[in-house]
Amino acid sequence: MVEAWYMDESAEDQRAPHRLRPNRAVSLEQLRQLGVVYRRLDADNYETDPCLKEIRRAENYSWMDIITICKDKLPNYEEKIKTFYEEHLHLDDEIRYILDGSGYFDVRDKDDKWIRISMEKGDMITLPAGIYHRFTLDENNYVKAMRLFVGEPVWTPYNRPADDFPARKQYLKFLAEEAQ
Repeated sequence: MVEAWYMDESAEDQRAPHRLRPNRAVSLEQLRQLGVVYRRLDADNYETDPCLKEIRRAENYSWMDIITICKDKLPNYEEKIKTFYEEHLHLDDEIRYILDGSGYFDVRDKDDKWIRISMEKGDMITLPAGIYHRFTLDENNYVKAMRLFVGEPVWTPYNRPADDFPARKQYLKFLAEEAQ
């Protein structure tokens, strides 16, 4: 089951948990209020899982691939890890399904504080277009994930500041409506 918490301000190894002391847990409801959708699926049977098939149909996720992030499998590993960890947004939703291993997605809350979301095998997350976020491996240094898209994939990250994009403005409007 996914776990999330507010992060400390430490500049130590990005792969460390970075929990506040005392820990400030973040609930699935709090994530939902940020537009983050979490699902738990059967990663051992992803190729034939009827739940995944239904999600893909319902959400129109017509394109997918699988990426393995570890030193031995990902070309330009060090460069990619740095890029993934730069704070950015996308103009489309980001959907990731962890098939093996583990890692962290960090998202900004409505007050611009970092929330760390620990993802492991079987976890699927959808980050809404326009949310500032980043990704890093955890201390296990390995994750295998399915990437899903509506239509052709668009990989472009827009590093912060990127507040003038319509996707960001729409996301901020969503947050304002959620707060009412």
